[in-house]
Amino acid sequence: MNADNIAQFAYLALMGAAITGWFIVQNRHQLGKTLQYGAIWGFIFIGVIAGIGLWSDIQSTIAPRQSYVDGKGIVEIPRAGDGHYYITLMIDTTPVKFVIDTGASDVVLTKADAARIGIDINSLFFNGIANTANGEVRTARITLHNVRLGDIYDKKIRASVNDGEMDGSLLGMTYLQRFSKIEIGGGKLILRR
Repeated sequence: MNADNIAQFAYLALMGAAITGWFIVQNRHQLGKTLQYGAIWGFIFIGVIAGIGLWSDIQSTIAPRQSYVDGKGIVEIPRAGDGHYYITLMIDTTPVKFVIDTGASDVVLTKADAARIGIDINSLFFNGIANTANGEVRTARITLHNVRLGDIYDKKIRASVNDGEMDGSLLGMTYLQRFSKIEIGGGKLILRR
């Protein structure tokens, strides 16, 4: 704390003491009730100040957002509360949310996400086999024709549709290798073209 901060704090403390003293003198006949109301308002004030001070942390925990730096080919993805990195890509004209998985060699869509982007699930041939942390699953090969992330466009990305149960689609190395650099640090993942 520098001298200006100490002076400001002393001024505010003196003003607070003067207002509190005036309030107590004015309400001396109902002092118990007055102190009770004062404590309630004090806790409300402290709660509001704490909420304002922590708002950016609360916001990034509850709803982390991906940010894209226009024209420079840099994508910054904040780490979500569960420790994963999520990103939304436009597949043709449909937004699809992915969890970034550098351990996955492929881009893997859930059946629901595949259907949302217009793939007829019933016509897929699930002849591939993938080994996952949950065991072996059957997969069907597809091609994502138009993939967009901000101003970054990619065409014809190889992908798979998983025949098993998945919590969400995975963005693996088939897509991530298109970036020249992947960095993880400071609570975010950075992709550079």
